Amino acid sequence: MKVLMIGDIVGSPGRQAIKTLLGKLKTVHKPELVVANGENAAGGSGLTPAMVKELLSFGIDVITSGDHIWKKKEVLDIIDIENRLLRPANYPFGVPGKGSLVIEGKSGIKIGVINLLGRVFMMPMDCPFKSVREEIDRIKKETRVIVVDIHAEATSEKIAMGWYLDGLVSAVAGTHTHVQTSDEKILPNKTAYISDIGMTGPINSVLGRRKEQVLERFITCMPVRFQMADENIQLQGVVIDIDPRTGRASFIERIIEKL
Repeated sequence: MKVLMIGDIVGSPGRQAIKTLLGKLKTVHKPELVVANGENAAGGSGLTPAMVKELLSFGIDVITSGDHIWKKKEVLDIIDIENRLLRPANYPFGVPGKGSLVIEGKSGIKIGVINLLGRVFMMPMDCPFKSVREEIDRIKKETRVIVVDIHAEATSEKIAMGWYLDGLVSAVAGTHTHVQTSDEKILPNKTAYISDIGMTGPINSVLGRRKEQVLERFITCMPVRFQMADENIQLQGVVIDIDPRTGRASFIERIIEKL
């Protein structure tokens, strides 16, 4: 069985890429489940209830997030209601929403999805390494197939998480940096790994924002209002082949589809 994981959806260009391209990808790869990081879908930062519903209607099964999940306060109206929207599991106890779920795929196979947030160069947070083991112990009672989205800045932290979870989960996929890496691999104990699955949005940009505005900020060090770019829109991600009986991955492939 296959799981499709899609990189950070950025603004309206990213949502348009999902609307236009996801159907084709599902026809070609026939994934059991589609997981996408959607925390930048609202103008490049945050999510609204309307956008959550929109992305789910386009064929995404689970929406993961990260450090921008609370940027739009309206998300609080839906995060305790819509189980398919995750916030990182290592937020402090008592925070709204949840960091993992077990969901049935297209043919009824149960799949666990865990969302984590890194700590290196990011905000203080509970330990993702300890938190993920608690989530895995709970999910393993229902299924061996578990995929992890670690939303983190430092490549070292993501790689460390991959080695830490090798053999415990089916896949560890990094998000957050918006730049797809070429280090996809199957680790020795059959966990699929990649440091970053990329960005779904305008590639001729600086992480989705108009490059001229970002350059002005870097050159002048003055405040600049960033707007969404709109050139060379792509959908980026990975397809992972997993044995549903054992939870072991046998194959991971990067995907880049142009709008």
